[in-house]
Amino acid sequence: MNSEYQGRLTAVRQNLTEWQVDALLISSPANWRWLSGFTGSNAMLLITPEKAIIATDFRYHERARIETPHFELFKHERTAKHDRAFFKAVNAARIGVEQKHVTLEQAAKWRKLRTGIQWKPLPETVEPMRAIKTAGEIEIMRRAAVITDQAMSQFPEIARPGLTEKQLAWELEKIMREAGADGTAFPTIVASGPNSALPHHTTGGRKLQIGDVIIVDMGAKLDGYHSDLTRTFYLGNEPSSQFWDIYNLVYRAQQNVFANLRSGMTLREADALARDLIHKAGHKEHFGHGLGHGVGLDIHEDPFLSPRAPESATIEAGMNVTVEPGIYIPGWGGIRLEEFALVTHKGLELISHCPYQPIIGG
Repeated sequence: MNSEYQGRLTAVRQNLTEWQVDALLISSPANWRWLSGFTGSNAMLLITPEKAIIATDFRYHERARIETPHFELFKHERTAKHDRAFFKAVNAARIGVEQKHVTLEQAAKWRKLRTGIQWKPLPETVEPMRAIKTAGEIEIMRRAAVITDQAMSQFPEIARPGLTEKQLAWELEKIMREAGADGTAFPTIVASGPNSALPHHTTGGRKLQIGDVIIVDMGAKLDGYHSDLTRTFYLGNEPSSQFWDIYNLVYRAQQNVFANLRSGMTLREADALARDLIHKAGHKEHFGHGLGHGVGLDIHEDPFLSPRAPESATIEAGMNVTVEPGIYIPGWGGIRLEEFALVTHKGLELISHCPYQPIIGG
């Protein structure tokens, strides 16, 4: 049995008593992949102190046998009869469920089974465990970051007036695909001109013009894991002083994080390393999102660097995070710079390495 998955199952079993459940039901894709290695699109895991069972439908029976030999296979065909048999297979009186991932409809269906099982919603299950990455996970994300870096570094060569945001996003995706990516980590954001004032703009049909500020936020997906990178560009030869003032402020805020973030800081303290500089410069209302987030099997996962993070939550060695301060001014545009980094006992180690080249000559 793969020792990594054995260790993860052991960690779950050690938490069953704390969660006050007899079994844990996992129904979210990222969590079931992390625990079992299963890459299909339909599954449930049921874990007790003695058993580990994976339920999936006919399409994935053989895949489950290959990918999850350490789990007992339950052939499930999405019926109430199969649900009832699956849950009875472990003889558990109280089963913990992922409250963030189970819909009201699904919960109602399970209650209607009348199995006598008590369902306990759990606000977190394996997410805190996933936050500390293994060497293998980091290696996959380093490879995804290399692909992303290569694509982003070509943006100044392919961006020109008249091309639409959608055309540029497609060019970037093709570059990543040709370099070996399985796909994009999320829909690529190309936000030009006034659209750059929208932190998560939906890439559209606007054509690039000389004088545009352009935010590009993108990532590659590889073996289930993600990368994340943002750069801001200026299309033309002579940016305004406002562009440079804001660009340099965002860059300084980001560099302050790189220089001062340490393992053991609270998530709020880490966020404040950038936020305080931006606030003092008069842009409090223009930086409304968190400084960064973890990346892994999900593009956004623990930890979340934010002024709204739990007061006692800390950032620890082995976690990876994005560092992405930004300033967004309606009617003018926005600037965001994002790096992907690993938290070590000495500070941050960059995973992304794309150069900063903001000027695209017109």
